[in-house]
Amino acid sequence: MKNRKRKVLLGALIVLVLCVGIIIKNKTNTLSNSSLNKESITKELDNNLIGAYIQEGEEYIQTDDIPSSGYEFNKEKSYCKIGDVIQEDTTLSYDMDTQTLTISPITKEGMKCYLYFDEKLSAGDTILASENAPTNHTSDWTGGTTYYYTGNPNNWVQFAGFYWRIIRINGDGTIRMIYQGTSANETGTGTQIGIKAFNSLSNNNMYVGLKYGSNSSDYNTTHANINNSTILGSDNSNDTTTLNGWYRANLLEYTSYIDGNTGFCGDRTPSTSSSSSNGSGGNGTVETFYGAYIRLDSNNSPNLQCNNQDVYTTKDSITGNSSLQYPIGLISADEIAFAGGKLNVSNINYFLNTNLYYWSLSPYLYSPQYKQAVMFIMGTNGELYSGATEWSEVGVRPVINIRADVALSGSGTTSDPFKVVGAS
Repeated sequence: MKNRKRKVLLGALIVLVLCVGIIIKNKTNTLSNSSLNKESITKELDNNLIGAYIQEGEEYIQTDDIPSSGYEFNKEKSYCKIGDVIQEDTTLSYDMDTQTLTISPITKEGMKCYLYFDEKLSAGDTILASENAPTNHTSDWTGGTTYYYTGNPNNWVQFAGFYWRIIRINGDGTIRMIYQGTSANETGTGTQIGIKAFNSLSNNNMYVGLKYGSNSSDYNTTHANINNSTILGSDNSNDTTTLNGWYRANLLEYTSYIDGNTGFCGDRTPSTSSSSSNGSGGNGTVETFYGAYIRLDSNNSPNLQCNNQDVYTTKDSITGNSSLQYPIGLISADEIAFAGGKLNVSNINYFLNTNLYYWSLSPYLYSPQYKQAVMFIMGTNGELYSGATEWSEVGVRPVINIRADVALSGSGTTSDPFKVVGAS
C-alpha cells in the first residue's frame, strides 16, 4: 500500500535550470516556477540537462517526472558533472514542498545534474512494517486495502498531548485513531471527552445525521448536510464536550498533521425492509432500517464501503460530502464490529471496550412506533448496542485521521507509543 505520488514534469524543472544557470554565475541559485522565462527556453536545451531517478526496491530507475510526494531527495547520491567530470564542489538541494532546486555554485555552461529520490514510507506503511502491525485487512471507501486491529494490540499513539488507539490503517495510508485520554488508561470516563446527546431530538429520520437537513418527504432534503448535530456542535463552539469545541480547544495547532480528505462514514443508506436493502424510506417519520442495521443486525457482515454523500469530510476536501469545519468524527459500527464487537453480545477483551456507553457514527433505524431515531452505540460490556439520538448519557470519543506523509517513531506499546514526529 503506497500513498499516491503526485509528480512534477521534469521538463519544467529543466527549463528553470537553463534560464538561470547561465545568466547567474558563482552564486547559490534557487530555481522555482516563478523564475521561468519562456523567452529563453529553447536556447540552452542542448547544453544543460537534469536527469531524475526514483527508487524502486533496491534499484533506481530513470523517470521523466519529478515526484512531489512519496519520496525524499537523496542529497548524497545526487550530483552534477560537466562532460565526464563530476563537480565535487557543487552542492544540490531540493525542496519537496515548494518543488525548488538549489544548485551552488553554477559556474559553467554544459553542467548536467542527476537527482535521486528515495521512496518514503507513508505513516501507514511505517506501522505495517513494525512488529506491532495489524494483520487483518479488507477494502474501504478510499479504494485501497485497509488493515485493522482486533483484540488487545500494541496500537497506542501519543499525539497532541493525548493518548489514542489506532483503529486501522486506511486504504489511502492515513491512520484512523480514537481518543483514549490524557494517560494510557483503557477503561473509564478518562477515555472520553464527556457525555452528550447525539441530537437533542429523535422524532425524525433526519436526526441520525452528524449533519442533517429538514423534515421532508424527500430523502435528499431530509439528509442534506446542512445543520450541525448536537454532538458535532457549532462550527465556532466552545463546548469541549462537542467534537468541534474539543477540536478547537485542543487540536487546532496540530491541523497540519491531520487529514481532512479520508473522512468518517455515517452510512444513511435507507431501507423499509429489515432484512435487505431496498433503497426506500429514510425521510420524515417513515420506518427505516439503515445500512449498518442490515449488515450487522440482520446479516452480521460488516464492511468499510460508504456512499460519497455519507463520508463526512472537511469543507475544502476533494472527497466525501465536504461538510465539516474540522477533520474530526466518530467511529463507525462496522469498525467496532471488525475489531471484535457484536450486536448484543458481550466482549470485554478488545481494545475498544471501555466499560462505558459511547456513540458511533452509524444510524441504526427510525421507529415510528416509538418516534425515535436510533444510533449504534458501544455498550458497557463491549457489545454493539443501540440508543435514541436524544439519549444524553452516552460518551463522546473523538476519532481523527493522521496524514499519510507524517513521520512516525515508537513501537506502539504503552511505554513506547507511536508518535508523530514533531507533534507528540
